[in-house]
Amino acid sequence: MRLEGRVAIVTAAAGAGIGQATVRLLAKEGASVVVSDTHQRRTMEVAEALRSEGLRALGIPCDVTSREQVENMVRKTLDELGRIDFLVNNAGINRPGPVHETSDEDWDLVIDTNLKGTFYCTRAILPTMIQQNYGRMVNISSIAGWATANQNEAAYCAAKAGIMAFTRCVALETAKYNITVNAIAPGQIERDRGRITSPEHLEQLLQAIPLRRLGKPEDIAYAALFLASDKAGYITGATLDVNGGILKR
Repeated sequence: MRLEGRVAIVTAAAGAGIGQATVRLLAKEGASVVVSDTHQRRTMEVAEALRSEGLRALGIPCDVTSREQVENMVRKTLDELGRIDFLVNNAGINRPGPVHETSDEDWDLVIDTNLKGTFYCTRAILPTMIQQNYGRMVNISSIAGWATANQNEAAYCAAKAGIMAFTRCVALETAKYNITVNAIAPGQIERDRGRITSPEHLEQLLQAIPLRRLGKPEDIAYAALFLASDKAGYITGATLDVNGGILKR
């Protein structure tokens, strides 16, 4: 119960991936959690499932590309739960394709969801954390933020690299308020199997991972839990690689 009495918001928390694994783990550790996602029905179902297990959960549908919806999410959280201690900016999307074939709409969707959404949520929550003189933020970046060999993912790589830089800047701005801001850079996660095109492709991926397995959503959730805990109180502005040992290149 390391987070007893704390309130956490996790974006994109209704899918069967990193977000839901994280919100579930934080709730099991005692936090009151806000399940946030664009999918209204799934958002409410996940929150209800957590409550049925005796955990404290509130479902608030939110599209992080909408400033109004983000501000509404923060306002509802404060009205219902009174404070916000921890934010996981997990919402993200990818639209692979060569740069010369990338439409304005696809570029904007990827940048707006990954990077601008992180900015909107951070900006909306910071006044509360500053007033509390306490806060923890974790931004989900990606190995794609520093791996230059991701072909046909220029928008995604740009957004995820931007999240890393944004993390460092906000960490510097907010350290004086006892707020820590860190990022996690996941590698290949099992939930992404839909992007694996063949057994040969899977084997190629595994050969590049020293631990010889894909990551699980829970691997990222445990890293987020650590960064949310007081054990990580002297860590800020960092990007934690959780990728099975893949070296930066």
